[in-house]
Amino acid sequence: MLGMLFTDKECKEFDYLLRKEMDEMLLDMSDRRLDGPVKEAISKRYKTIFRMYARIAPPRELSRYSLGLKTTR
Repeated sequence: MLGMLFTDKECKEFDYLLRKEMDEMLLDMSDRRLDGPVKEAISKRYKTIFRMYARIAPPRELSRYSLGLKTTR
């Protein structure tokens, strides 16, 4: 396990980066041109990034992105 310390500004930036990455992956998952294996890889990556985001996100924001987990299965 790796531990990191962030300042408030760095934590906000990390939050922003994770949210934008998840938004992009959700957009990719809705693309009909992508086939099954590609969507499965995106889904696995989404779950990993979501777990990272869950450590720093407020519950209201977290619920917004947990819906993406249901659509990626």
